[in-house]
Amino acid sequence: MSTGHRSGAAPAAPTPPATPTAAATPAWRTWLQQGLAFGTLIVLVLFFWAASPRFLTWSNISGILLATAVIGILALGTTFIITTAGIDLSVGTGMTLCSVMTGIFAVDMGLPMVVAVILGILSGGVMGLVNGLNVAVLGLPPFIATLAMMMVAQGLALVISGVSPIYFHEVPGFQSIALGTLIPGLPNAVLIMFVVAALAWFLLSKTILGRITVAIGSNEEAARLSGIDTRRWKLIIYVVGGLFTGVAGVVMAARLGSAQPQLGVGYELQAIAAVIIGGTSLMGGRGSIVGTLIGALIMSVLINGLRILSIQTEWQNVVLGVVIALAVFFDTLRNKRAS
Repeated sequence: MSTGHRSGAAPAAPTPPATPTAAATPAWRTWLQQGLAFGTLIVLVLFFWAASPRFLTWSNISGILLATAVIGILALGTTFIITTAGIDLSVGTGMTLCSVMTGIFAVDMGLPMVVAVILGILSGGVMGLVNGLNVAVLGLPPFIATLAMMMVAQGLALVISGVSPIYFHEVPGFQSIALGTLIPGLPNAVLIMFVVAALAWFLLSKTILGRITVAIGSNEEAARLSGIDTRRWKLIIYVVGGLFTGVAGVVMAARLGSAQPQLGVGYELQAIAAVIIGGTSLMGGRGSIVGTLIGALIMSVLINGLRILSIQTEWQNVVLGVVIALAVFFDTLRNKRAS
């Protein structure tokens, strides 16, 4: 017998629906995708090692890990957004704007380094908030909303910096954020990436934020009908992605010792490719943090290996474009088989 809600009693909190898409993704398939990505990484390492003995030197490996830290942190935030069946094209130039804002706070305004770093990260959160409002409230397609933010962030970075790099030489300890070694032999930037990855894994796997992220990507209408405020949660998810972009911006500035306002373009494609290669579905409903890290390593190894082999930049772009196209193609095949 249905009794309805008692007078004065609060209704039960809505729970994410068990959508068919989410339920139809067995654990073994996720592990298989991650295993294939890891196998691809091993093949690339062996290939470039055979092609050039300089590839497996410690200095080169350290450079690969440092490059992976930036791409990896960007990709971790992008994982949440792509899992909702969205996209964020603004992470590259957004990262640059966060670097510039950190420079403004630390160098031009003379704020304490910790405060400047926090404000630089929050700058990414503000960009994520704007993206979320455009997507969730105004109803703009994520592609258009984040493309607009990409252009805005690129322009603001140039305007605010005066088209000149901002150097952190007078900010003691700032470069140690990326280049210091709390753990001997491991740059802090890589340590930050692993800590952020652990946080991302916890959020996506163990919290209501992660369950709702998957539910929205699997079937947003079903999630809405189950009582989930999908607009509010999509807004939160884009803010979370923006905060990851802010962290990447601080790490990039610390790694270079400067905020370079003309950097950033192209990083969004590398981040998206890392996410897709790692097993997160471009159609939404499936995300993998471990896979994203492996995908980020694949992108860094590929870029580094091509440079060591003295491949011209134009051909590097061709190879990266082919990799991105293949990643999307295989993701489409996975989704067709799953359905």
